[in-house]
Amino acid sequence: MQNLMALADGAPASALLLAAMVIASLLALYAWPAILDRHLFRPYWFWPRRQFTTLVTSAFLHADLPHVLFNAFTFWAFAFALERQIGTPRFVALYAFGLLVSSAGTWLMHRREPNYQTLGASGAILAVLFAAIVYTPSQSIFILPIPIPIPAPLFAVAYLAYSVWASRQSRGHINHDAHLGGALAGVLFVLLTDASAIARAWQQVFGRA
Repeated sequence: MQNLMALADGAPASALLLAAMVIASLLALYAWPAILDRHLFRPYWFWPRRQFTTLVTSAFLHADLPHVLFNAFTFWAFAFALERQIGTPRFVALYAFGLLVSSAGTWLMHRREPNYQTLGASGAILAVLFAAIVYTPSQSIFILPIPIPIPAPLFAVAYLAYSVWASRQSRGHINHDAHLGGALAGVLFVLLTDASAIARAWQQVFGRA
């Protein structure tokens, strides 16, 4: 319990979002499966059926347990430290911006497909991931069973490459198309709110021009 409280210290929004994401997903997957169908984001029916709440609710649900675990791990690895660094109000704005931008992109791409439906927090999480990398490009993470730390920029590129591949497979309800939109949203948010961070990250990674 003390470890959980220490993790949430200075990052209340991250703690609440992570808990909501995991609890809602597990309940929908193993207790009330009807929740998944009710809260899928369907771009074609978004306006005709006034399914406006699904824009948000779909982002707290996931297609299967690996989907939940991977998104939760990625969020945990980057969100808490980022919130402490930029403050809770700006972090919440970043998360919302990433969710809305990625969802808008999904709507534009799939608004003419009656059978298309999606869920997952990946767009918002990618916004957090890429914003975190801008602020701390030197950070690394460990992913079992890989025995060495993975530089965060390399992890981000690999994540996007996987998203492109998975999007072409068109499997399940996972919105891999939203990953690129979320990544761009994270960088754009930092550019709009703290442009100097972009310059610092560029200098740290590539050296002075």
